[in-house]
Amino acid sequence: ALSDPGIDDFRNELLWSPESPTLIDATVELLDGDRVIDRVVSYTALRSVSVQRGRFLLNGRPYMMKLVLDQGYWPESFMTPPNEDAIRADIELVKGAGFNGVRKHQKIEDPNFFYWADKLGLLVWGEMPSAYRFTHLSVERITAEWTEAIDRDMNHPSLVVWVPFNESWGVPDLAEKVAHQSAVQALYHLTKTLDSTRPVIGNDGWESTATDILGIHDYEHLPDRLLEKYASSKNISDVLSSRWPGGRMLTVEGYPHTGQPVMLTEFGGIACIDPADSRDRKNWGYTVCESPDELRGRYEALLKAVHRIELFDGFCYTQFTDTFQEANGLFTMDRQPKFPLEAMAWATRGAGYTRGELSSVPQAPTLSSPVSDAAPLTLDHLVMESEKSHAP
Repeated sequence: ALSDPGIDDFRNELLWSPESPTLIDATVELLDGDRVIDRVVSYTALRSVSVQRGRFLLNGRPYMMKLVLDQGYWPESFMTPPNEDAIRADIELVKGAGFNGVRKHQKIEDPNFFYWADKLGLLVWGEMPSAYRFTHLSVERITAEWTEAIDRDMNHPSLVVWVPFNESWGVPDLAEKVAHQSAVQALYHLTKTLDSTRPVIGNDGWESTATDILGIHDYEHLPDRLLEKYASSKNISDVLSSRWPGGRMLTVEGYPHTGQPVMLTEFGGIACIDPADSRDRKNWGYTVCESPDELRGRYEALLKAVHRIELFDGFCYTQFTDTFQEANGLFTMDRQPKFPLEAMAWATRGAGYTRGELSSVPQAPTLSSPVSDAAPLTLDHLVMESEKSHAP
């Protein structure tokens, strides 16, 4: 972790975050005497992520992740981005909707996505696509591909969490079979071995074993019931042991919660389906509303409840866009917002009320541009400013 730079130290301006995605230009040269025989031009960044005392820390300070689940589909090209502009536009939409990150779901994303996430300032969770069955071959292939994904993407400052398994997919008997538990533990420890700088969630959603963050998937659509479940004065371990979202235990027997941050890593999933439109009848969501106004009201109420629950150190709403029959996106598949973006951002950010305090959602303000136009820093600039700050 980075040491605390203090309030006025120049290093504060150099640290990368979604609010200030500072990148430092870097040129690496290979010399033969005085002759340059090869040169690589790239960029780097300064930032740290960790978990301590039940909190996620960004650059050594508590930071609440407000994520949206993103499956990365496009109507014209499916899982392949149609072009680089489309990637940048998606990240700008996510930030414009008030989120500070995405949980990439069941997809190893295009490398250009990480470039634009670095540049524009968006946290990213990297997740391994799941196997259908648990076999020797599936474990072998998952291990090989996951290792390649870590090696390819681990130098991006935007990537902050690794997730090798999701909802026990590929390890369906995780709660009972030692072999399935061992697979999750093995991938957790392999990930920590290859990249010790980021938190790892062994299995996100439920049936947790080895993990740095306890992720909960709960699609309870009534805000009062969600509050009743998790905004409790009980001991955290008692709350977690008594909740079985999706009919699954949150922690596998023998792997109790030991103080890790708790996050609601899937919730919502509200589909907006017009009952009069026959084309919509094949669409699906975890719960259904019939108009954009109803969707807005339900989203605001649900987010208000989530912000009130002090147990949650972060959240991930399902989902960014519709994906074919899944009509539960905040945006359509062609990236049109289903209700005003400003209202979406106001509810997502939790402006106007704090965790532990419930109040009405204020009028949405006008959004400023999420993209910084500041000139890039260079390594030379870093050295000169550092020397200047220490000059007598």
